[in-house]
Amino acid sequence: MKLSALDYSFDKLLFLSKFVRSPRTVGSLVPSSRFLANAVLAPINWDEIYSIAELGAGTGAFTRCIAERRRSSCISLIFERDDDMRARLQFQYPAENYFKEAVNLSHALDEFHLKSVDCIVSGLPFANFTQQKRAEILQQVKSNLSSGGQFITFQYSLQMKQQLSETFRSVKIGFVPFNFPPAFVYYCRK
Repeated sequence: MKLSALDYSFDKLLFLSKFVRSPRTVGSLVPSSRFLANAVLAPINWDEIYSIAELGAGTGAFTRCIAERRRSSCISLIFERDDDMRARLQFQYPAENYFKEAVNLSHALDEFHLKSVDCIVSGLPFANFTQQKRAEILQQVKSNLSSGGQFITFQYSLQMKQQLSETFRSVKIGFVPFNFPPAFVYYCRK
């Protein structure tokens, strides 16, 4: 589904208003760019995954690509804490499955009778979380990710490099300059 200029403008205003109200949970002034969405989703082999989860969907920069690229048999689990943003995503992409809290990833998998998920992408602003919250979310990610599965996230600094390297067997880092602000993409393997 291609967004109209009006929809895109509304998404940017919605994102900005949420940031102004709660910068610690939103993490940026503007939604992720298509350049960042493409960089995050580029390594995913859509023919080989049967399940994908998105943590911190925001206004849907990654959700849009997931909805366009995944096969109909691939189960998608989309997590967004903000009720307004989640409701808008549900309206725009009704074929996806929505949940509120990323820390409840295992409950969502249980609901779909999944033992694990093949790929997890994240837009969560880890830099804004306490160390305890980061560890809790990463534990959920690691324990619910398939063996050899991918965890892909982005941040605006290299602050998460050590923690991700301690959590996953392999971590590679990319850089996306055409995003505001420019972002580092962490490609992690379990």
